[in-house]
Amino acid sequence: MSAKTTKGPGGKKPASAATNLIAGGGAGMMEALVCHPLDTIKVRMQLSRRARAPGAKRRGFIQTGAEIVKRETPLGLYKGLGAVLTGIVPKMAIRFTSYEWYKQALADETGKVSSRSTFLAGLAAGVTEAVAVVTPMEVIKIRLQAQHHSMADPLDVPKYRNAAHALYTVVKEEGAGALYRGVSLTALRQGSNQAVNFTAYTELKAFFQGRATDPNAALPGWQTALLGLISGAMGPLSNAPIDTIKTRLQKTPAQPGETAMGRIVNIGNMMWKQEGIRAFWMGITPRIMRVAPGQAVTFAVYEYLKDILEKSKETIAGGSFEE
Repeated sequence: MSAKTTKGPGGKKPASAATNLIAGGGAGMMEALVCHPLDTIKVRMQLSRRARAPGAKRRGFIQTGAEIVKRETPLGLYKGLGAVLTGIVPKMAIRFTSYEWYKQALADETGKVSSRSTFLAGLAAGVTEAVAVVTPMEVIKIRLQAQHHSMADPLDVPKYRNAAHALYTVVKEEGAGALYRGVSLTALRQGSNQAVNFTAYTELKAFFQGRATDPNAALPGWQTALLGLISGAMGPLSNAPIDTIKTRLQKTPAQPGETAMGRIVNIGNMMWKQEGIRAFWMGITPRIMRVAPGQAVTFAVYEYLKDILEKSKETIAGGSFEE
C-alpha cells in the first residue's frame, strides 16, 4: 500500500478496524518484551538524585543498568512489565486504529493524504492513546520502577508488590484521580511523539516506495524496521524535557492544595536551579535506545501482521476452491 493514501493494495478498501486492532496489539506486546529493560534504566536515570548532590558524578545508562542488576537481580530490569503488558496491547491497538481513522478523515476526495494531514493524524492519535491508556499505565509503571528493592531477598518487601497491587494502593490512598496525574504532559508528549513518528515514517516509506519496482508493494521487513528505527529516534529528541518532568510528577503524590500546573512549574524550577539544563535531558540516551528499537519492532511486526491478516481475509472471501 502506498504510504500517502488511505486505500489498500491495488486500490482496495483500507484495512478494517479489527485488522488494525489485532496487528497493533500484537506489535505492542512484542515491543514491550524486547525493550522494557531500557525503559526501567531511563526512569531510574530521570529519578536519580546523584546529580543533585554537589560534586556527585552522573551515572551513565550502562552503569545504571549494571547497578540495578547487581542490587536487584536481572529481574529488576523488568519491574513494571506487568503494567506495561496490560496497557501496551490496547495502547498500540488504539494508536494504529485511531491514526488510520484520523488519516481517512483528513484525506482528500481521492484518498491522498498530505504531510500536514499525516502530522495532525499522528498528533490526534497520540493524544487519544494518552488519555485512554498511557497515563494510568505509566503512573503504575513508574511507581513500580522507582522502588529500590532486591527481588532476590524475600524479606525486602516493597510497597507495591505488582501492577494490580500498585493500582489498588494508589486508588485507595490517593483516589482514582491520581491515575491521571500528569495527563496533560503525557498527552503533549504522546501527541508530539506520534506526530513526528508517523510523519517521518510516512515520508521515509514514500521515499523508499518511490524507488521500488512496484510503488504500491509492501516493503521488506528489514526496510520497515529501519524506517521505524529512524522515525522512532526523532520523537524523544523533540520532547525529552516534557518526559522528564512528567516522570517526576507521576512518581510522588500531590500535596494538599497544590495544582497540577503549580507542580509542573515547581518541578521545572527545582530541576533548573539544582541540576541545570542537562537535567531536562536526563535519560535521553536510554530513552532513544528504548524508543527507537521499540518503533523498529512495532512497525515491522505491525506491517507483517497487517499483511497476513489482509491476505487471510482475501483467502476466506475467495473460497477454498478458487484457482
